[in-house]
Amino acid sequence: MAKRVARQESKARMDAYEAVFTALAHPARRRILLTLNFEGGSMTAGEIADMFEHAWPTTTRHIQVLESAGLLHQERQGRNRVYRIDRARLALVQDWLAWFSKDPH
Repeated sequence: MAKRVARQESKARMDAYEAVFTALAHPARRRILLTLNFEGGSMTAGEIADMFEHAWPTTTRHIQVLESAGLLHQERQGRNRVYRIDRARLALVQDWLAWFSKDPH
């Protein structure tokens, strides 16, 4: 039973890594995260779109990928959707990279 739980947790962790790295694979999505970070960590969808030359549907798709990966969360404020970075989810990148700072021997 304990092995099955550990295996499920391991698979969930690997799936989380995959989702995060897939989302970060596109330069526009990395720029969206950087823009959000340097603009205080939250912006409306319109504010994000205004920062880029993409068409609105393209920006929306990139935001949705980031949100699906758990890197962004949205909150409704009136008619606006405010997006915030999920720093805990983004920390998965550092977690994964830490494996390479350890000596395997």
